[in-house]
Amino acid sequence: MTEVRLLETREYAPPAAFTAQANVTAEIYAEADADPTAFWEQAARRLDWVEPWHTAHEWEPPTDGAIPAARWFVGGKLNVAYNCVDRHVEAGRGDKVALHFEGEPGDRTTVTYADLQRRVSQAANALTSLGIEPGDRVVIYLPVLVETIVITLACARIGAVHSLVFGGFSAEAVRFRLQDTGAKLLVTSDGQFRRGAATEVKSTADAAAADLPELEHVLVLRRTGQDVPWTAGRDLWWHDVVDTASSTHDAQPFDAEHPLFIIYTSGTTGKPKGLVHTSGGYLTHTSWAHWAHFDAKPDDVHWCTADLAWVTAHTYEIYGPLSNGLTQVIYEGTPDTPNRERHLEIIERYGVTVYYTAPTLIRTFMTWFGAELPTGHDLSSLRLLGTVGEAINPEAWIWFRRNFGRDELPIVDTWWQSETGAAMIVPLPGITTLKPGSATVPLPGIDATVVDENGDEVAPGRSGTLVVRRPWPGMARTVWGNPQRYRDSYWATFAGHGDFGGYYVAGDGATKDADGHIWLLGRLDDVVNVSGHRLSTIEIESALVAHESVGEAGTAGVSDPVTGQAVVAFVTPSGAAAVTASALRDQVAQAIGPVAKPKHIIVVPDLPKTRSGKIMRRLLAQLWEAEQDRRADREPKALGDTTSLQNPWAVDGIADVLAAAYSRTS
Repeated sequence: MTEVRLLETREYAPPAAFTAQANVTAEIYAEADADPTAFWEQAARRLDWVEPWHTAHEWEPPTDGAIPAARWFVGGKLNVAYNCVDRHVEAGRGDKVALHFEGEPGDRTTVTYADLQRRVSQAANALTSLGIEPGDRVVIYLPVLVETIVITLACARIGAVHSLVFGGFSAEAVRFRLQDTGAKLLVTSDGQFRRGAATEVKSTADAAAADLPELEHVLVLRRTGQDVPWTAGRDLWWHDVVDTASSTHDAQPFDAEHPLFIIYTSGTTGKPKGLVHTSGGYLTHTSWAHWAHFDAKPDDVHWCTADLAWVTAHTYEIYGPLSNGLTQVIYEGTPDTPNRERHLEIIERYGVTVYYTAPTLIRTFMTWFGAELPTGHDLSSLRLLGTVGEAINPEAWIWFRRNFGRDELPIVDTWWQSETGAAMIVPLPGITTLKPGSATVPLPGIDATVVDENGDEVAPGRSGTLVVRRPWPGMARTVWGNPQRYRDSYWATFAGHGDFGGYYVAGDGATKDADGHIWLLGRLDDVVNVSGHRLSTIEIESALVAHESVGEAGTAGVSDPVTGQAVVAFVTPSGAAAVTASALRDQVAQAIGPVAKPKHIIVVPDLPKTRSGKIMRRLLAQLWEAEQDRRADREPKALGDTTSLQNPWAVDGIADVLAAAYSRTS
């Protein structure tokens, strides 16, 4: 535990006009604290239940080596897809737009809730005709398309368990998920449009699906029209099976604890963990959180820019907005195709009101556009902004507010994980005073704090481990097929602590300020120990990005014979000024202190990131160490798993830069 010097930052009170019409008031915190279970029961009543629950919450703590088990709304039954589609149609809102789809090539489709009901019903009937039953697993390997949402909701409608996979993943990554889930069906496409080109995908799906005895069919959507390999009897065209199915389907209720989906974590080491989320608790947390912290209004046009395979999209692009009956935008492609103003064009075209994106994209915009956005785009429809993926640098936060938010809109900076289901630490925009770089305070009903190694809450300004001290409805119930790993990964560290017999360990370091606002400091293993001083990588990166010459920064600790570890910083230029190592070191020294100055500063074209926008800092350290091994004529260690990267080419780019630097000095 160390003292953290937070970067100086301004505070932004909620705009009075926003507060006057906000969905929730400040009293919600006291109400939730007084009786958290009753609070979540009230949130659950926003949904339509076929059978009410008889017990709100049951909990078996991880004490004495036991596997923790949470159950919410026990005895209750509902259908998740019905809550996202049918009930809106039955309420007379069938003509309301559910989805505005924009393909990367420029094709556009508008889908109403009545259209969505018809298409989901067809897909549900098609799944049933293929022998998919409640509890069966379906792996969905598709880009961001209307059909991706349709088949996901169809799985929920019939009680099948879906697992979405990023459309850019390798055959190896898809195969692991097929094998681990024992999936009976793989849904994929002939190809996808990415960066201006039509890329064939079916061959990758075939390699993933080869010789898996439990896999019965591969359902293929025609997206690009390319010729693809075909396995007769196993492979089926979407237009032959789904588009010809009956558009009438009666949704049946399922138990609140019925599995809804499996989502896999990503990382550079160890095999991914398949986290299991269930129906009633997840949808309750998701729907209420979306409604509260995005202040969801009936006339909103919501755009979450995440790929549908990321948990952010599960919660804030599928189940949250649709359960609340909103209109959404979904976009298939990359933000710079065919030009770097594509997102600005989309916001203007559809009148987007809520724009939710990742800090990495905001920093990319900063490098593309500089101090101001290009003129000629009307962004006046925006009323709320949001960020997700990792802690946002204060400089990027302020730039985002000034350029997208007219220097007046609230920014909802959300902290949560695949494991938590929905946002956990997040401002309520009509209530919370915002501080650039802080996710602020826990959502009502969530007890999150920062503790030391003994599980005691830290004093303001001290760093520690972020934990959740009380079970919540959206929490993952287990790791698929490995409940012991679930306990070991998340509950073992503080088993036996607190009123509930254990704390959930998020794996992130954090600190609290004097106002109780929480500041994320990065993964616990993303800490650099320089001569006994533990330094947060995010702190150093924030200081670097605050310099006008830096668009984005990733830092890591690498071995050093004198200080034990040294800071290596990989930076991408902003284009606003020349990058000089001395200026950046001075910047860090002024913001944090001389001990935090990077020993090595490397200018690179791109940083490796997961599909959620998290910088793979451990991979940066591995690339650095591999180059040092090569210089010493040692065999470099193999890099960690890179199958979860959204931009695998960044790895080669950094390796080339490091090798070139060596050739200049050798």
